[in-house]
Amino acid sequence: MLSSLTLALSCLLIISPNVSAAPNSVPAAGQSIPLIRRAQPERTVADWEAWAKNEREVLTAKYGGTMEKRSTGTNLLTNQNADSSYFGTLAIGTPPVSFNVILDTGSSDLWVADQACTTGCSRIQLFDDLSSSTFHNLSEPFNIQYGSGAATGSLGQDVVQMAGFSVPNQIFGTVTQATSGLLSPPVSGLLGLAWQSIATSKATPFWQTLASSGAWSDPVMAFQLTRFVNGSNVNDQEPGGSFTMGFVNSSLYTGNIDYQSVPSTPSYWLLPMSSLSVQGSSISIPSGSSSYSAIDTGTTLVGGPSSVIQNIFAQIPGSQPGTGNWQGYWTYPCTTAVNVAISFGGPSWSISPADFQLTKISSSQCVGAFFELNTSGSAPNWIIGDTFLKNVYSVFRYNPAAVGFAALSDTALAMNGVNAPPPSATIGSVSASATAGTGGGNNAASHRWGVPWAPLVGGISIVIGAMWM
Repeated sequence: MLSSLTLALSCLLIISPNVSAAPNSVPAAGQSIPLIRRAQPERTVADWEAWAKNEREVLTAKYGGTMEKRSTGTNLLTNQNADSSYFGTLAIGTPPVSFNVILDTGSSDLWVADQACTTGCSRIQLFDDLSSSTFHNLSEPFNIQYGSGAATGSLGQDVVQMAGFSVPNQIFGTVTQATSGLLSPPVSGLLGLAWQSIATSKATPFWQTLASSGAWSDPVMAFQLTRFVNGSNVNDQEPGGSFTMGFVNSSLYTGNIDYQSVPSTPSYWLLPMSSLSVQGSSISIPSGSSSYSAIDTGTTLVGGPSSVIQNIFAQIPGSQPGTGNWQGYWTYPCTTAVNVAISFGGPSWSISPADFQLTKISSSQCVGAFFELNTSGSAPNWIIGDTFLKNVYSVFRYNPAAVGFAALSDTALAMNGVNAPPPSATIGSVSASATAGTGGGNNAASHRWGVPWAPLVGGISIVIGAMWM
């Protein structure tokens, strides 16, 4: 009996070629058959993006890999005391307890006032290590010195959460003594967002752990800060803008983000100032490392070399150097709209005249927001604070290390002076977690900018190097 295969072959042999579906012509040996490629519709960027995502996921599954989970997060800010400072919220411990902290790109340590705090910590949320099942006392001293005061205590380690991210072993300072006025309710501490190399605790900063571990979708964090300094009936707390991790919020800026590389081994977020103009006139500034400027969300104003600050006000008729508590500042006629622009190697960014005007001290005289600053040690000559940063969308990139600026969108500008309540503290759920590296030990006092200013200037709270004067 024939097998089914043999029977099928026999049938094929007796079928006439004329009724076959195959072409009649058979190419001779060695003859080539032309292949015609059909034109494909042009793929859009979105098409390629979808294809790339699918390709990665398919191949990862095919070869037994796992998809790395990365994420983004937003922390809404509060504008405190008419642009004097901007704070956000994080949570510490198990169970998590929320704390308001200044977000400071000019320093690198996280610290909060402790339950055992005896000085400078009234009417604020205090950290209670006994209430956290995950707290670990490192039994090492913590001491950080600012131009306006100091905070001392000890180092601990616990779970820290912010904007959906978590670091389970973050080292931070638990402060038991703070200079009076250093913390203004409802702020309980400070979150440093500069690099580990300048951390007093030697610990890896919260943000740097997340960025280096790949927890962020993109290795960037960004700020949009609101303006209330020129508003009327301004409350102590107003909506402050936003701080994002892992992405930039494209609704808050327009055009391109101009990134400029950090010029040296990362410590502060430094950029060389390349040009400065006042009322359209160029001001001579030092070059090289003498032009280095710390981009510092924890400082209210702009501080720079005395000679340059004096030249700035020389372009403003009627300007006079301040005296008494205003020494180092300059006054000028309030009727003068002062236009300042700064470049850090890319576009020139303008500062609103409203931001240049710090406050009115008489019926006709105002104080400028640029002041004379004589730094010491390795500190940069320029400190670029919120007077400038309110006028741009600012981005801090982990790798390659850079700071980027972009023009604010109409959406962002509409938030200035808005009549709305400030954001409330929320803890939320964790979408990504990363483990911090080792740190701590041998903590000498860290000095920030070395600015010997008085506790109060004309009754106005001003943040210098992350702390109030």
